[in-house]
Amino acid sequence: MSAALALVAAALLLWPGPAALRRRRVRRLVRRRPAPLARITAAPPAAWPLPAAVLGVLLGAAVGTPLVAVLAGTVAAAAARTLARARERRAEEARVEALTDALGAVAAELRAGRPLAAATASVLAGCGDESLATGLARALRAPAAVPAEPGTDLDRVLARVAAAVLLSERTGCSLAAVVAAVEDDLRARRRQRLELRSATAGPRASAALLAGLPLLALAMGSGIGADPWGVLTTTPAGQVLLVAGVALEAAGLAWSGRLVRRAVGSAAA
Repeated sequence: MSAALALVAAALLLWPGPAALRRRRVRRLVRRRPAPLARITAAPPAAWPLPAAVLGVLLGAAVGTPLVAVLAGTVAAAAARTLARARERRAEEARVEALTDALGAVAAELRAGRPLAAATASVLAGCGDESLATGLARALRAPAAVPAEPGTDLDRVLARVAAAVLLSERTGCSLAAVVAAVEDDLRARRRQRLELRSATAGPRASAALLAGLPLLALAMGSGIGADPWGVLTTTPAGQVLLVAGVALEAAGLAWSGRLVRRAVGSAAA
């Protein structure tokens, strides 16, 4: 008992106070370094629908009938395609974020009194994405050459930068202020998009949970002695129900994902 009291007293004596906690937080912030631009803009490896479909067919044939193999291949290909699109969107958002940081650096260089050519060259020297550097250089140095009807989010941002440069050339307003305004707008849109994603995290989790309920029902049916998997894969009525269930499941997931993407996209537009 006395040993336990002594340990508690020693812990209370050694417990860091508010000042020590603040010093630790400051040290962690000082040691934290931003990731290099080349690492941020590197695109993740793409997922291939065709190999996923082949793997799904092989696994489905190993555990079930040819119908199960076809359904497994179709579901695997659709899942791989969805994953590839999600990775492409994340890579595009990372490039837009890197471009936003580059615009902030350009605005800082211009405020320091450096000419546009020198400021652009200084910022692009640390850019690890060649296509991103080329697009930013074109928007800053030759804004009239930027397409007026871009397609991707990065193209839209470059079109805004080109429009800001043209506005500065035509009206004589400060280019640093115009570029900084574009940067602030991009950061505000990113914050809004992140807040909307946080707000839609609940519906996405609910959709994923509901999507897994049929598998739970199969497991529960097998646990009580029934054979739902055999009924679904060997009887004509069960096969019809299996195809209809997979189709409805895919339609529900696609519809919920589309609703979330439309909500996030409308906020970012």
